[in-house]
Amino acid sequence: MRFRRPSPVVVDLVVVAVALFDIWVNVDPAEPVRLGCALGGAVALLLRRRLPLITFLLALPAVLVSDAAFATLAALYTLASLTRRRWLLAGCALAFTIADMAPWPAPKFDLSEPSTLITLSYTAATAAAPVFLGQLVQARRDLSLRLAEISEARDHERLLTAQTVLAKERAQLAREMHDVVSHQVSLIAVRAGALQVGTQDAEVKEAAATIRRLSVQTLDELRHMVSVLRAAGGRPTELTPQPSLAELERLVSGSGIEAELQPDLPDGLPPTVQRAVYRTVQEALTNVRKHAPGASARVRIHRQGGTVRVTVTNTAPTRPALPLPSAHYGLVGLRQRAALLGGTVTSGPTADGGYELRLELPAAGS
Repeated sequence: MRFRRPSPVVVDLVVVAVALFDIWVNVDPAEPVRLGCALGGAVALLLRRRLPLITFLLALPAVLVSDAAFATLAALYTLASLTRRRWLLAGCALAFTIADMAPWPAPKFDLSEPSTLITLSYTAATAAAPVFLGQLVQARRDLSLRLAEISEARDHERLLTAQTVLAKERAQLAREMHDVVSHQVSLIAVRAGALQVGTQDAEVKEAAATIRRLSVQTLDELRHMVSVLRAAGGRPTELTPQPSLAELERLVSGSGIEAELQPDLPDGLPPTVQRAVYRTVQEALTNVRKHAPGASARVRIHRQGGTVRVTVTNTAPTRPALPLPSAHYGLVGLRQRAALLGGTVTSGPTADGGYELRLELPAAGS
């Protein structure tokens, strides 16, 4: 039986209940200031998922005036599991340590006493525990996301490999049909035509005409089948529409990342130029998703004089990228495609830690 995780609302209510129990054990109801600060920290835990830092700040006074520390520790754990700012976590842990070591209204903080140093070490360790636990949960969450992305990428790669093998087999079959079968059927049609012209026998003439007609029909069907197989094998034919600029919006919206498209191109660009632009944007967005997790991208396409310019820029990644297997052929293929059309592809990092890929092509193609 698979364990079902409780809903976040139930978890939050349980955390608040534990914080109230901590107040009931450690705070005297006859002290309204201490009781009010402790209750405020416990109630603030309801905001910990949306406003973790504010929740910690609201719960911190409870540690300063009382011994009810659970709410503050829970808020510190939530903050550590949601933020990536290490300096903020260090400051919050230090604030908890100071508040716990210097209780209000009569702080006692004498470092000359050995017992004070022992208490300080214990309090600092208590503050560090939820920080480390929260960072561990955050790392586990990031790792789960990356593993899901890797699994999706492998499935996609496996599908592409299967499609490539199938395309090669179909292309080979198309060549065999064109070079062997079509040639032999053509010979049959020619010989049948010669027999039809050369014979005087009416029955033989009719049979030859039938053979010739059926051979011509078979040739037409073979040509159609060859064109279908070549189209399935990756040949650019009318049966396999190649990507154009009209499909860029769907490509960007379905890229799986936050991307903005800024197209400014006239109609009538050659199909080869449109395909090169499409493939460049496709490869750039794939690289952003693979090597810059959490980054956003901007795709700008415009025509300046007789040159089409494409710029794909992404921001710095928000999560560390895991090393993935790659043959590094993507950019090489883009450069080769651009060179065949008389253009260039350049790429490199940006000043803010992102990356930029630029394509320049003659608008008329090559």
